[in-house]
Amino acid sequence: MSDYVNELLSEIKAKNPSEPEFHQAVQEVVESLDAVLERHPEYRAARIVERMIEPERVLMFRVPWVDDQGLVQVNRGFRIEMNSAIGPYKGGLRFHPSVNLGILKFLAFEQVFKNSLTTLPMGGGKGGSDFDPKGKSDGEVMRFCQSFMSELQRHIGPNTDVPAGDIGVGGREIGYLFGQYKKLRNEFTGILTGKGLNWGGSLIRPEATGYGSVYFCCEMLATRSQSMDGKVCLVSGSGNVAQFTTEKINDLGGKVVTLSDSGGYIYDEEGISPEKLAFIMELKNVRRGRISAYAEQYPGAVYTPTDADRDHNPLWSHKADCAFPSATQNEINEKDAQNLVDNGVLAVSEGANMPTTLAGVNVFLNAGVLYGPAKAANAGGVAVSGLEMAQNSQRLPWTREEVDQRLQLIMRNIHETCVEMAGRFGTPNNYVNGANIGGFLKVADAMLDQGIV
Repeated sequence: MSDYVNELLSEIKAKNPSEPEFHQAVQEVVESLDAVLERHPEYRAARIVERMIEPERVLMFRVPWVDDQGLVQVNRGFRIEMNSAIGPYKGGLRFHPSVNLGILKFLAFEQVFKNSLTTLPMGGGKGGSDFDPKGKSDGEVMRFCQSFMSELQRHIGPNTDVPAGDIGVGGREIGYLFGQYKKLRNEFTGILTGKGLNWGGSLIRPEATGYGSVYFCCEMLATRSQSMDGKVCLVSGSGNVAQFTTEKINDLGGKVVTLSDSGGYIYDEEGISPEKLAFIMELKNVRRGRISAYAEQYPGAVYTPTDADRDHNPLWSHKADCAFPSATQNEINEKDAQNLVDNGVLAVSEGANMPTTLAGVNVFLNAGVLYGPAKAANAGGVAVSGLEMAQNSQRLPWTREEVDQRLQLIMRNIHETCVEMAGRFGTPNNYVNGANIGGFLKVADAMLDQGIV
């Protein structure tokens, strides 16, 4: 790394203490940009990278609500409005006990590059709360969402900031949030994406992140004259992204053998068929149960509980052709990555945000694995959010086929951008550098055009 990059990383860590996820996200990007900054001194002169790293606005607020026992609860709400150089802030809301300022800053920073790669006019943002919807009644979730939106509505709008869902924020939560916004503002606008189909949502939006991750993997495999047909795949998570990743892999002739949640993971050597996937969707989306119930329903599957003392995740130790980490950040460490390489994995396509540590990423790159980083591979979700915004502006719904075709085209274009940019700056086949450079250049040029703001 150049002295400039080393100094920049030291400054970031000093100014943002106790935010390791944010440090990690920034380090991955700025290391990729070394050659770009050397070739384009105008970006350094205008301190473009320093300005990208600093959020344009950080909102933090109190969220009081009343539980079913009549007790007052207090959570903390956030919205990070990171960069609006190419469009309104766009990015999800995450409701999970682990949510803090550093995690949301890392997510918002990643979102800037991801949104840029889609070619749609969207800036980057992220938000959420340390509220845990797990185990809460519908009434409790509704009261929390109404309180959360009572503050957030002051800061968002269809041409300013358009949130979406993320971990812990699905169709139920989006509905309650949208209803409160509509009541307070007395207007029906496309202020959130991921809405219900009857009131402004888009077909394919729930499926988009998972489908897009598989489409990106297919593009990578095609560079080696291969397809998804017959591939054995490891998928982590069991929420929205993992469910639809599994569905699309099945559609394309692959076989998924693992899924997980925070309690542990299941391994089904026979494969998670469409019928078994339907059971998981009902288990997770309706009953809100644990993945361990799958092994009870299908005795041929093996359930392994999570062990925090292990230095690796055994989910990634099974022999497979492709891996789709679709749970949460840093779920693949260096040892996990080496286990995947040793077991012959050809391609890794990230459905979650930054699920691989920096050391793990280096293992994949050094081994020549087709590695699709999150900001490229999981951009399908925000891409279809952008398409939902377009439909809301037109007051016209598009067909399932039309949205899916646009999603496939966007993922193909993202792949082409990654390949082109990696080659242009001297690191052919490095999707990490390609994605970071491709996302950076569009935003950086817009910032140069708009002056010091």
